[in-house]
Amino acid sequence: MQQPVRTITQHSQAPRRRVLNAILGAALALGLGVASVAPARVQAAEIRVVTSGGFSAAYDQLIPLYEQATGHKVVTARGASLGNAPDSIPSRFARNEQFDIVILADSGLEALIAQGKVQQGSRVDLARSMIGMSVRKGTPKPDISTVDALKMTLLNAKSIAYSASASGVYLSTELFPRLGVAEQIKDKATKIFSERVGAVVLRGDAEIGFQQVSELLPFKELDFVGPLPDEVQQRVFFSAGVAAGSGNADAARHLIRFLSAPSAAPIIRSTGMEPASAR
Repeated sequence: MQQPVRTITQHSQAPRRRVLNAILGAALALGLGVASVAPARVQAAEIRVVTSGGFSAAYDQLIPLYEQATGHKVVTARGASLGNAPDSIPSRFARNEQFDIVILADSGLEALIAQGKVQQGSRVDLARSMIGMSVRKGTPKPDISTVDALKMTLLNAKSIAYSASASGVYLSTELFPRLGVAEQIKDKATKIFSERVGAVVLRGDAEIGFQQVSELLPFKELDFVGPLPDEVQQRVFFSAGVAAGSGNADAARHLIRFLSAPSAAPIIRSTGMEPASAR
């Protein structure tokens, strides 16, 4: 049965450059004037950021504009919010990799703050994300519009892929057991490390795939089926913090203010996330 139209839709294209430039100008004008931070426009700084995939779609649009406006250079590393994959953010910090800013799911950020890896009081929420499901174009779009329909889709699927990060931890440890399907699907459900779930579905290695909506929408070759039903949805904040020992803390805070500014909200919303500034 094909699922009815849901409230989140896949965007066919990103906002145009002139729109992004206008948003950038407004963000810098509304309390983010580059002159308010010493390194900006005076001496270019290199800001090292590590970000998880959930915020990446918006981040990848915003960072080039920030660099153009400020003269700063942003060096980006990527990894999962949770887990022990070699490139996950917890693993990177365990190896003492050096960053100025970390962007990841709020639970992961709070853990790093508790460990002394991120400065106390530096957390800034950027956006809230939901978990969704995608399938390959040309294949049936299963119904996940209700909890019962989601349960049947999981039971009937030949193969299932889910993230090893925040969304997958929720699915495997909370949702699947809650639905009573954990045992039935354990041999056909695969946790995906160090790769987007969409890429796995696109290759045909999984019939259905679950991940943060913002990580599924960029795969234009897939059909985005929709978010999980509200009753079992997990809404996660993706948040930024200043890494302990950052040598560019002022520049880091300036970039975080830009990413969290209300003027950045249209870009964030276009990627399938709810801007934190909209609360």
